[in-house]
Amino acid sequence: MGDKKKLLIIEDDADLVRALQLYFSANYEVVTAANGLEGLQVLYNERPDIVILDIAMPKMDGWEVCRRIRELSDVPIVILTARVQEDERVRGLRLGADDYVVKPFSLKELEARLEAVLRRAQAAKPMKEGIVFANEELVIDADRMTVIREGKPLDLTPTELRLLFLLAENEGRVLTHRQILEKIWGSEYEDEVDYVKLFIYRLRRKLEADPQKPRYILSERGIGYRFVNPLA
Repeated sequence: MGDKKKLLIIEDDADLVRALQLYFSANYEVVTAANGLEGLQVLYNERPDIVILDIAMPKMDGWEVCRRIRELSDVPIVILTARVQEDERVRGLRLGADDYVVKPFSLKELEARLEAVLRRAQAAKPMKEGIVFANEELVIDADRMTVIREGKPLDLTPTELRLLFLLAENEGRVLTHRQILEKIWGSEYEDEVDYVKLFIYRLRRKLEADPQKPRYILSERGIGYRFVNPLA
């Protein structure tokens, strides 16, 4: 069991929890919580490698749980939701979720999503070594896996970190939405342009002094994004 990844399921539907436990216990060490408050406590005590998080729960809904998890940890989060509206999906990704699955779903689909999220979390190391980018206010260090802005480290999730490495490694070049999706999320996500837009939004909030007027990550309308050195 020692080599298994630990999976935390935060879900109030007991029947669904049993089904998930039965399915995932062969490949994961599964721990569970029946509501949001309990989920945060289990997260703190168990230090899981990945979280499945339901949205509609008593005591504390999944939105608030997701926000609080992101204050504590960069653990990957896959949201379960019965809501298919785009604004709900956007809300989850903006709050820090790594992916989402809409109910009803197949267990194989959910398993594939978990595996993809874990691959991204474990593959944050950039292609280049050493300092990927540096100027007077920003340092992106591949060896230390850190990003320092004005002397302070930025708290980036593994996917955010990997996306920033990719952009910085290609300084001055326009990367299309599809190129970014294939490199960061994989070919199965190549049509999910919203993922790129939302993770760029998250990066800009942490990286840019004014996210509404970005200086490092520039949009190429309808094409993709370009990383530049504004102090060059």
